[in-house]
Amino acid sequence: MENKFWLDANDIHEDMDKPHEECGVFGIYRRNGTGVVAETYHALYALQHRGQESCGICVNTDGVMRNHRDNGLVTEVFTRDLLEKITEGNMAIGHCRYAAADMKSRSNAQPLLINHQKGAMALVCNGALTNAAELRDELEANGAIFHATADTEVIAYIITQERLKCGSIEDAVRNAMKVIKGAYSMVVMSPTKLIACRDPHGFRPLCMGHIGDDVVFASESCALDSVGATFDRDIAAGEVVVVSKDGIESYQMENACHDGLCVFEFVYTARPDSVVDGASVHEARKRAGAFLALEHPVQADVVIGVPDSGLDAALGFSQQSGIPYGIGFLKNKYIGRTFILPEQKQRQDAVRIKLNAIRSTVAGKRVVMVDDSIVRGTTCAHIVNLLREAGATEVHVRLSSPPFTNVCYFGTDVSKRETLIAANHTVDEIREIIGADSIGYLPLEACDKIAMGSKCKFCKGCFTGEYPIDPPVRKHVNKYDQPLTLK
Repeated sequence: MENKFWLDANDIHEDMDKPHEECGVFGIYRRNGTGVVAETYHALYALQHRGQESCGICVNTDGVMRNHRDNGLVTEVFTRDLLEKITEGNMAIGHCRYAAADMKSRSNAQPLLINHQKGAMALVCNGALTNAAELRDELEANGAIFHATADTEVIAYIITQERLKCGSIEDAVRNAMKVIKGAYSMVVMSPTKLIACRDPHGFRPLCMGHIGDDVVFASESCALDSVGATFDRDIAAGEVVVVSKDGIESYQMENACHDGLCVFEFVYTARPDSVVDGASVHEARKRAGAFLALEHPVQADVVIGVPDSGLDAALGFSQQSGIPYGIGFLKNKYIGRTFILPEQKQRQDAVRIKLNAIRSTVAGKRVVMVDDSIVRGTTCAHIVNLLREAGATEVHVRLSSPPFTNVCYFGTDVSKRETLIAANHTVDEIREIIGADSIGYLPLEACDKIAMGSKCKFCKGCFTGEYPIDPPVRKHVNKYDQPLTLK
């Protein structure tokens, strides 16, 4: 296709300059009857914001597992015809995935289905291991053959090895958790059991609910809402929950310390209608905006938010400051996953396709533009320019997170310090680069105060360089020299 190129919709606007990270996981155990595919599909649709590269569903019908996974959005991978052909079962797990640039192969899509000496096992994960490279080297030295580059397969091998030594799949999972290190929330399905577990520091969210007698697990509570499930509780850091015909059992790892939940769940990743570890995401973002208004006051006529995660923070800024709130941007929600541009355009052209300023809101006014973050600085200048072109007389940028200055080793695609604008420029230099009249970041100390009701502490390593666990001691071995991402 001469003089044309495919532009992924995920590369437009906020996804170009945000910390790509999360995946969504879901699992359901139906005590009586079948029909779990519809719930899994709807849950993945609700979790689509956590990953748009690939998705999959594995269904368990009386111990027989059938798996379908592919690159694409949930609605693209699971067409009506395909859903009608999937054999209904009494258990299912599902996954939607974001991948780093070098890990978008279909072989990395989940669920991962393994057939081993003691039966079958399916697995979905969200997170990243810090000792994945060492474990992979050891496994390969002992004859293991890997078909993918994601950490999921490393975990599956470890669980399988432990399963050959143990009397139960839950013991194998518990033993594997003593070997693997890093961030993970995962759901494991055996022929007769559904197991959910979370790493000892609770980096990634995972919750539990029920639909009548059925048990469900999900990355976020919004997925429970989408299938009509009642939220029961969050899975604790270091906890393993086992569901079987005998009921529900829970095991707790020793020395677990819930001190590592990624603070960006509240800033950007989670859906605003979710409750994560006891705190409302919507309220947390409003509080972040209120802290911004207190820390970085400004004389202005209107406060607007950059869709979508900047909207709640903008509302909080407005309420705290008394400056009227306005709808400053229209986001085009009808862009397909990929589309064609006639020639190699600049990124600002892509921004215009997905985002447009509302002139009647900003023309002739001093505007406070609230966004969740600036990571690489590739997009914010274009958005500021949109407001200028729409007639804004001043643009004051406020960010509902502190400056990104450090690498993340736990699954977020922030892997090279030289790409982080705040690691290489002063605040005033950043203001000049993006063309704003002023710029203000959320104070670091406010990160611990935004999530009212939260039951845990947060990982803020991307802001501070201090992490709940030690980073990898040697480089991972993927070709882009960045942390291997478990999706």
